[in-house]
Amino acid sequence: MTESPSPSRDAAGRPDSGRTPLPPARFAYDRTTWKEIAHLLANLPVSVLGFVYVATVLFTGAFLTLTVIGVPLLAAGLIGARQLGKLERARARGLLGVRVDEPSPLPLRGGRDGFFPQLWQAVKDPVGWRTILYDFIRLPWGILTFTITLTSLFVLWPVLPFIARGLANADRAMVRGLLSPSDELERRIAELESDRGVVVDTAAADLRRIERDLHDGAQARLVSLAMGLGLAKEKLLEDPDHAAAMVAEAHGEVKLALQELRDLARGIHPAVLTDRGLDAALSAVASRCTVPVKVTVDLLSRPAAAIEGIAYFTVSELLQNISKHSGAKAASVDVRRSEDRLLIQVWDDGGGGARLVGGGGMRGLADRLDAVDGRFVIESPLGGPTTVVAELPWRDRALGQG
Repeated sequence: MTESPSPSRDAAGRPDSGRTPLPPARFAYDRTTWKEIAHLLANLPVSVLGFVYVATVLFTGAFLTLTVIGVPLLAAGLIGARQLGKLERARARGLLGVRVDEPSPLPLRGGRDGFFPQLWQAVKDPVGWRTILYDFIRLPWGILTFTITLTSLFVLWPVLPFIARGLANADRAMVRGLLSPSDELERRIAELESDRGVVVDTAAADLRRIERDLHDGAQARLVSLAMGLGLAKEKLLEDPDHAAAMVAEAHGEVKLALQELRDLARGIHPAVLTDRGLDAALSAVASRCTVPVKVTVDLLSRPAAAIEGIAYFTVSELLQNISKHSGAKAASVDVRRSEDRLLIQVWDDGGGGARLVGGGGMRGLADRLDAVDGRFVIESPLGGPTTVVAELPWRDRALGQG
């Protein structure tokens, strides 16, 4: 499950989005002042290291661009610059009280898009380039702040708190301007890139499941049916009674094949959901659960078909888990709308211990909901009970939007 990033905070716990006023200058040798002095004195060695790294990355990348390894080295350098930015944000957080959100990670998906598209994604990374710019301009600033602060410690002691506060505020502004996420759009683009991969993977997995079910179920039964009818045709004249028995057996196979196809179609999108909505569809799912389930659906209208389908399959899989693994004696499903969200709560009194683990069914549900701006939260202590809360964005059925 992924969670929405919380707003960054300043040293006083207030939102630090870049609009938070910088601390005013004042005469006080308190803990904050000494932290600012330590930060300013550390600027020189840190800026030297950053400048050397940036110069090496830019020079090497530019010099070797015409070779095979030039662009990959530049991409690697930009990825490394991200780590330098992370260290600088940590230093500013510890010494200056500046707390800004970490930029979204690069949406690299384990080779799924191929080597060159991922390489280009790293080369054009705005976060890496802003960190390069930050480290490039920091060398003269680091020399200046180190010199002024060190001199003031011995010469301008009475006014050092004012000097330190002014210089530290300039550092705070640089961190906010160059090392924080540029805006919410950048974060959303990265999230949507990642979510697109989740949707593609989920769709591919669903297609493989349907193909497997068809191959192992209805298709195999239909092949057997065709062979049986062929044998019955051969026996029709010489042994009518045996042929009639074979036709009767084939008729039974037809019924089973039809039932398997209906079950498969229900797994893709059940007709009861299309015709009668979530209340009837979830009640039908609950009736097949091995645990008694109370279903409450409080909706004045129906959401968009895509949202309705995700809600149905989420509850369906959760009830299957309850049947197979929970050991529960009772369960409940509650569905309602709260403003622009569709809320789903599934509860059972089983043994608990459900977790979001990599590759598990719960993780798949969480990824599927996350891909449509939903949320998936599990509360399942050992010994139970288990409560799963799923949220989906409400989109009107008629308009297709919230």
